[in-house]
Amino acid sequence: MRSRAREWLVIGGSLLWSMLIWAADPLPSDAPAPAAQTPVELKVANRSIMVFRASLLGETPEFRVKRAKAVITEALDSTDDLSVSIDPIQSSYLVLLGSKRAFIVTPKDVDELEYGSVQQAAEGAANKLHQVVGETQEARSVRFIVQALIGCAVATALYLGLLWGIYFIRRKMLKALPEIMTRHPHALKVGETEVVDVHYFYPLIRRLLWMLRWVLVLLLSYEWLGFVLSRFPYTRPWGESLNSYLLNVTGYLFEGIIGAIPGLGIALAIFFIARGGVSFSQRLLKRMAAPGTLSWLNHETLQPTTRLTSLAIWLFALAMAYPYLPGAGTDAFKGLSVLIGLMISLGASSVVGQAAAGLILTYTRTLRPGEFVRIGEHEGTVTELGMFTTRIRTGLGEVLTIPNSMITSTVTKNYSRAVQGAGYVVDTTVTIGYDTPWRQVEGLLLEAAKRTPGILEIPPAQVFQIALSDFYPEYRLVAQAIPTQARPRAELLTMLHANIQDVFNEYGVQIMSPHYMFDPLQAKRVPKEQWFAAPAQHRNDT
Repeated sequence: MRSRAREWLVIGGSLLWSMLIWAADPLPSDAPAPAAQTPVELKVANRSIMVFRASLLGETPEFRVKRAKAVITEALDSTDDLSVSIDPIQSSYLVLLGSKRAFIVTPKDVDELEYGSVQQAAEGAANKLHQVVGETQEARSVRFIVQALIGCAVATALYLGLLWGIYFIRRKMLKALPEIMTRHPHALKVGETEVVDVHYFYPLIRRLLWMLRWVLVLLLSYEWLGFVLSRFPYTRPWGESLNSYLLNVTGYLFEGIIGAIPGLGIALAIFFIARGGVSFSQRLLKRMAAPGTLSWLNHETLQPTTRLTSLAIWLFALAMAYPYLPGAGTDAFKGLSVLIGLMISLGASSVVGQAAAGLILTYTRTLRPGEFVRIGEHEGTVTELGMFTTRIRTGLGEVLTIPNSMITSTVTKNYSRAVQGAGYVVDTTVTIGYDTPWRQVEGLLLEAAKRTPGILEIPPAQVFQIALSDFYPEYRLVAQAIPTQARPRAELLTMLHANIQDVFNEYGVQIMSPHYMFDPLQAKRVPKEQWFAAPAQHRNDT
């Protein structure tokens, strides 16, 4: 009879609340919308039950939470039946704790993205309340608390044992690592060079072991803390949140890896195809560089053409594979792409200009390695013709690095291009007064060239009168040097200048050029009988 009366009491109370809710819920069409309420969370015994978002019968969400807490606390302290159930009332649901109404779930309290419907929200709140009831009974059980303490003690002992095992294994590995590394490094060699250097490899392995040790320690500590917190009713929500967070992170990483495999496979396939295209283009360009095939492609332009073709293929492959790379659609990846593009755009003006100048020098064949050139005020032998800079070695042993854009914007003299065979041109200029026969000066300069070791006799040296100045004519001696001799151009010019001085002194010819401040007493001319003074060769010149 008593249970029957309780059922009738619950039904009557439910009908009464249905009438009240029906009377209070509908609003006239012209009534102003109620003000937005601040959501308040109902939490009992450290566990979240429900979030109230709307007022009900004039009660704010905060007051509804206080009222629900009072009812649930009073019911938990009693010894009556603590079964949890729900009862529909119009569009709302009553959550009953035994025969008492714990709280009401209305449609305005439900977040559709979180629960989906009012019934699902009420069932979820009832399940959580039922869990609170069970945890309250467990917290009042001495046997359960003792079992939880024993489980925590066992877990702590296992945790400490695993920590000791980690430190013990690391210490043993660090002790045995030097012996293993000194025993097996000779197995990995490229030619006579060892791939693994013990002096640098040991600190790397030691740091990796240190990192692995702390990762394992943190993981074990995380799991131990989650297990201990889950043993007690009040801290169980914290332990469950720790475990669920770790599982969510692990699942997220696993799903990301599995989801990235198809795109990564497509990207790898594109890169393998690009690698095959690079190999095919290299072989094709090598065959096209054969003599008589293409005029612009030879052994000098083959290497830069191959590099440019390979670069173009790889850039195209990267552009094709970019959408399939893992994380290509994330904001971080997009920001990194924008940063790289900005850096390239800011520095592209000078880089692209230098690269374009290098291509111009390569394909116009302005310079070649081994040629003796003069670039502006610098002269020397070209040792390296790169994409951005060119290196030349001067006669004084200096190595000059000149930007390619500077070479294309200035006059370049090539002393090796117009010679017969391999070699370079040597020239020097002297000024002798008009009172010295020009034939004699020519003979003296040719004699000095003949005495200089390293000056090629065939083709023979030549003397040119390049200017007739106010006080003297200018003579230029042009000869070809022998490149096979290990003698820099500066040393060769030094020997040539020394021989010029010796020859002019032997024949009593003054090298110092005259500069007149007033007219001389006697005209500075050469009589005809002195036109062929030694060592001038007699010719029928008039």
